[in-house]
Amino acid sequence: MTDSESNLPLAGVRILDIATFVAAPFASTILSEFGAEVIKVENPKGGDPWRHYGTKTDRDGDTLAWMTESRNKTSVTLDLRTPEGVDILKRLVKVSDVMCENFRPGTLERWGLGWDVLSAVNPGLVLLRISGYGQYGPYKERPGFARIAQAFGGLTYLAGMPDGPPVTPGSTSLADYTSGLYGALGILLALKSRDATGEGQVIDMALYESIFRFLDELVPAYAKEGTIRQREGMGTKLACPHGHFQTGDDKWVSIACTSDKMFERLTRVMGKPELAGSDMYETTAQRIANRETVDGLVTDFTRSYTQTEVLQKCNDGEVPCGAINSVADIFEDPQFEARDNLLRFNDPDAGEIVVPGVIPKLSKTPGRVKHVGPPLGDGIEGIYGDLLGMSAAEIAALKEKGVI
Repeated sequence: MTDSESNLPLAGVRILDIATFVAAPFASTILSEFGAEVIKVENPKGGDPWRHYGTKTDRDGDTLAWMTESRNKTSVTLDLRTPEGVDILKRLVKVSDVMCENFRPGTLERWGLGWDVLSAVNPGLVLLRISGYGQYGPYKERPGFARIAQAFGGLTYLAGMPDGPPVTPGSTSLADYTSGLYGALGILLALKSRDATGEGQVIDMALYESIFRFLDELVPAYAKEGTIRQREGMGTKLACPHGHFQTGDDKWVSIACTSDKMFERLTRVMGKPELAGSDMYETTAQRIANRETVDGLVTDFTRSYTQTEVLQKCNDGEVPCGAINSVADIFEDPQFEARDNLLRFNDPDAGEIVVPGVIPKLSKTPGRVKHVGPPLGDGIEGIYGDLLGMSAAEIAALKEKGVI
């Protein structure tokens, strides 16, 4: 560990990541960026399935998704369905602070690795468990994926055009990432508690719960008024104009007017200041009642200029407006470059890999990415040999038996 790494806030914390795909592994990735050592434990036969999801590279078929989301980790292989594998994991647990898993509830217990066993091995262990529906409840046995969690948690119902079907809110695994983020928060809270008590604990996170937590006023509005928010397309029924508008060069911008004062600014930018004093548009309620007309006036304005021109006019007039970016647009935008939102690495086999940068940005102990997702088993000698004290002959014998 370098001097700069030893100063990171999570230096000295060791995490075992035995999970697969995104949710729980994302929690450990976040913490690795701020100094935690992460040992990625994978099945000897092919490793984490996330290695094979998405765009393949020339490095043994590892994908760009793997290289992005498994950065900073060291990979070891271990078959947890064997007695030897269970024993080795217990040895790793004994010298670790945290373990992350996202198997179906009951899987660890079937392997002889339930919380009773793990906490006996290491009373200070923090165990993050992410599953589709959590460790208890009538649906706990059901499989879960991000698409299912987004639907069950209430977000998919809101996504789409008013007269169209519900759509997936974006093509990324949103629920996996939000649950991983909550998982990282849970780990930090549990470690803080352990500092005071010496005792570890279990963090139980359901994929749908992170989505459900992000629904602003939907829960109290339904409980109090019986309101069921429907799909609102490019706008919202709570404010106007507040949505997406096409520009003259066939691009799009997002404009947000959440107050009468903001609308007044927009009317000046549009060259129609008289609209702000009109009996039809002066207040939010009036604009909502005349939404189609208001949105039409704003669209006439945005279509009269290029996206760049609309952005400049709105920003000059202090009207919240942003480009609706494709990933290609992001690569050309100076804001992303200035804040190191795009990090570039050269992998000997895969070539240049560009990944999202580290957030949040700490002023004194900023996080870092040391390397992209590792090759399968790159840490076998270092972890099993140096950390657990296995001899070269022991490691060779375990490889021969298929345990590692």
